[in-house]
Formats: sequence, C-alpha cells, structure tokens
Amino acid sequence: MTSPARFLIDSDVLITAKNRYYAFAICPGFWESLLHAYDCELLSSIDRVKNELLNGSPDDDLVKWVHDTVPARFFERSSGEDVIDAFKEVMLWVKLHSQFTEAAKANFASGADGWLVAHGIAYGHIIVTNEQPEPYSKKKIKIPDLCTAFSVSFQDSFEMLRNIGIQFHFLPQH
Repeated sequence: MTSPARFLIDSDVLITAKNRYYAFAICPGFWESLLHAYDCELLSSIDRVKNELLNGSPDDDLVKWVHDTVPARFFERSSGEDVIDAFKEVMLWVKLHSQFTEAAKANFASGADGWLVAHGIAYGHIIVTNEQPEPYSKKKIKIPDLCTAFSVSFQDSFEMLRNIGIQFHFLPQH
C-alpha cells in the first residue's frame, strides 16, 4: 500500500536553513511551519536523515530540535519491503554507472541519499533537496540525477514552501 504523496526533506535542506537563511533565532516560523506541514501530512523525512542530523554537536540548535521537538514519526522508517526493493534498484543503477569513482559509490552507499530516493520510488514522495543536477559528476552522486533516472519528482526548499502555501510575516517586537 502506498501512502499519499508528500514532500520528503533531505538533511541538506535543514542544515542549510539552520546555518543560513532560517536560523532558529531569526526565523522560528520556518521550523514551526515544517511541523505544521507534517501534522497536515504534507511533509516528512526519513530515519537515515535523522541519523545524519543527530551526528551534530549536542548543543547544536538543529540537533536539539530533532531530538526534543520533532515527533519520532516525522522520520519514516526505511525498513519496509517496498523501500528496500527500491533501494536495491538505486544501488544497482549506481553500480552500473562507471562514471562515478569508487569513493563516490562508497560514500553514497553509506549515506541517506539513496534511501531518500528509494522512498520517492516506493511511495511517490517528492524529494526536497538543495542539490542541483550534475549528470556528468564523477565524485558525487547527486539526488536530482537519481530522481531523474527513476522518474521521482524533486524540488528545492523554496518551491516546497510555495507549494505548501507557507508564508512568513514580520511581527515587530518593539
């Protein structure tokens, strides 16, 4: 059984948002909007992304947010048969593409990106990533290129915010 299409967020979206334009101290509304969209069943992420995020320093705002605020079910499990089968397809695709270095393939196999795309294949989720397509890359396997190869939709965080209908408004404090 497939779940309804939703946005599935990559770790780079959250890390970049925290480090740059949506820092917790500057734009708490961004983080609140993600949780609201999750409550509305519009977005989530996966367990492998959660593991990447929790590798940060315990005093990091993003690590604290994931650990203390985000519901555990926000991160979909990658143990389902459909996801595992899709991941095998992704890994076969990677193996058969000799353009990638062995280091790129090994790095990819140990990360969350393949699992994220596998969820997209299995459940029709739209992958949200800041990565840009780079079909001739040798040193990194890019999420958009995998999505294209497997007909999985993808977009960046700004497109996702527009599509969900999230807007941020200034509220003067003084």
